[in-house]
Amino acid sequence: MSIEADFALLESLLLARGPGGQEEEVRAVCRRELEASCDEVWMDAADNLVGVIRAAGVSRETAQSRAIRVMAHQDEIAMVVKRIAEDGRLHVVALGGAFPVNFGMCPVDVMGETDVLPGVLSFGTMHGTSESPQSAHILSGNVQWADVHVITRRTQAELVEMGVRPGSRVVLSQHWRRPFRVNDAIAAHFLDDRAPVVAALRAAEQLAQRKSDLKQDVYVVLTTNEEETNSGAQYAARTLPGDVCIALEVGPIAEEYGTRLCADPIILTGDQKGLYTKAISDDLLAAAIRCGYTPQPALMPGFAYDASAVLGSGSSPRAGCLAMPTENTHGYELITGDAIQACTRTLVAYLLDTGAR
Repeated sequence: MSIEADFALLESLLLARGPGGQEEEVRAVCRRELEASCDEVWMDAADNLVGVIRAAGVSRETAQSRAIRVMAHQDEIAMVVKRIAEDGRLHVVALGGAFPVNFGMCPVDVMGETDVLPGVLSFGTMHGTSESPQSAHILSGNVQWADVHVITRRTQAELVEMGVRPGSRVVLSQHWRRPFRVNDAIAAHFLDDRAPVVAALRAAEQLAQRKSDLKQDVYVVLTTNEEETNSGAQYAARTLPGDVCIALEVGPIAEEYGTRLCADPIILTGDQKGLYTKAISDDLLAAAIRCGYTPQPALMPGFAYDASAVLGSGSSPRAGCLAMPTENTHGYELITGDAIQACTRTLVAYLLDTGAR
């Protein structure tokens, strides 16, 4: 597939809303793609979308015992309604690792049970005095969720009628979701984790054409609730065959990590939840080198992924993480236009060559 085809699929995924626990729109796009490549596709009890590509070059017993789970998550950072004020304003808190600055004052979609309605995320005016504490917070750059509300221009009764209640998801509006080209790069909210999802789907396409070269079954698992609890990945790791999980992710650009914005994949050696399996990290590095890249090994104690969650919970005995270099993680994110293909190529090389060991 071309970079332009990847961009088109990425745009479809970005326009799909997918807050944790309510990823149906994203799942529908992914199911269509997986069903064209996989031998079987299903949604498990944790709402993960799973597709399997069965190896044709070895016995069924061997293929299953060596199975590898490739994970990319469907969900995005978002907000959730805490309470509805008498005047119809929605007070919200973060769903996943987000602060108000990640979104700014922006259009949002409020996902009620019967309707999706437009709103505006508001911090209030910056032109107040000491009587308006949030004004001082805006001026100091210290806006917290207590300073934030969502304007819907609906009454409390109307909102309740539309199925808006504590627990309802609030997401960035589709009005602001389209990707934006910046010379050789792509920028958008929610490249975490839509860009790695594209890489997972493209890898499935390529592996489907090379099943006779596979020495193990490959499970493509598009997980739920990664931003909040990692519950989807942990369930999949416990219930699917195999003992290796490879998480596809975005990797932050920071001087402290020695990472740079380019196509060269970041190979995580560990994160805030612990170190990954060294042999897996080594094999991912080798796969990237075979593909002609200069991989970026990095230890990132300021980030956490599905890979460390499955290791830390004991759901999987071995795990690694392959990441796309990304500016502005959890904000208006930016990757190079060829980063998706670099991730795809590295993953396929690992699964065909190293994963067979």
